[in-house]
Amino acid sequence: MQGLVFERGIIDFLLVTCFLGGGAAFLTGRAVAVTWRPIGYLLLYLLLLACAVRFVHYALFDGTLLSLQYFAVDAVILLFLGWLGFQTTRAGQMAGQYSWIFQRSGPLSWRSRQKSAD
Repeated sequence: MQGLVFERGIIDFLLVTCFLGGGAAFLTGRAVAVTWRPIGYLLLYLLLLACAVRFVHYALFDGTLLSLQYFAVDAVILLFLGWLGFQTTRAGQMAGQYSWIFQRSGPLSWRSRQKSAD
């Protein structure tokens, strides 16, 4: 069964792309944020990870190795999950490291502290 998002089956797609690749992408995003690198590094790392995920689909589940459509689907999912890991970690860093300037305003963001009028 072939679809627009998955090639061989939904279980293969969920296992390899979402669970294994997505977990690795999330942790890669956290690692880039923890080392205070810019988000551009994350893009490079996750495109390489998308190549590896596409290879796993090819090697284990007889998928197409050089498919632009399925590579793009894998890359978009990995980029989103990697960005999510990066942003949650960076928000915690900004609120923790610079607590006198910033405070956390949600799981993915921070904001400037307001000066109180005394």
